[in-house]
Amino acid sequence: MPRHLQIETDHLKQRLLDIGGAVEEAFRLAVRAVTERDPALARRVLDAHDVVDRLEVELEEECLKVLALYQPVASDLRFIVAVLKINNDLERIGDLAENVADRALAVAHATELEIPYDFSGMADSARRMLRGSLDALCDLDAAAARRVCADDDRVDSINRDMYRRIKDAIQARPDRIDALLHLLSASRYVERIADHATNIAEDVIYMLEGGIVRHGLQEKRGGAPGPVAG
Repeated sequence: MPRHLQIETDHLKQRLLDIGGAVEEAFRLAVRAVTERDPALARRVLDAHDVVDRLEVELEEECLKVLALYQPVASDLRFIVAVLKINNDLERIGDLAENVADRALAVAHATELEIPYDFSGMADSARRMLRGSLDALCDLDAAAARRVCADDDRVDSINRDMYRRIKDAIQARPDRIDALLHLLSASRYVERIADHATNIAEDVIYMLEGGIVRHGLQEKRGGAPGPVAG
């Protein structure tokens, strides 16, 4: 790899990890805002959202500049493509963290409402997946990325259990239906964050190995065995 291109790709990687760190912090604060019924934390997430949007646009522009100036091929081209895709997934995670913060504001008044399922456990699993996918990117570790993909099953399982528990809670406390539905929405956003973390891990594998694993993994999730390209 030419030295100037190496400098540019190292810079892009660092910018991507910086965005990942900002998104991870927004997600952490949004979850705390829900569990602690803290509107101030929720507003911190909402106020910071424009920063993530700006960083995402700037990184995309930098990637396009590198493509135009250096016309990378093979592994260098895969790296740029992966950065563009991961950048988009991180921006979507930032949007979903903002949505969780919105739901936190909606339930902030319901101080006596007990969350009828393991919201914190679900969020912790999703956050570990996000951190694991970013660590896999930082360390260029395909095996770690595959472990993130496997962890998605736990979040999906909690998500399925959550629907049943919300239904039971609504039947037991119909006067709390609005707050419970906001919690339902917050959990759906968390589940989607886990999906995006899985996307990032899959793109790390693509970047390192050149194989698109997404379809094979989707077949596996659906119960039918499928090859994982290497």
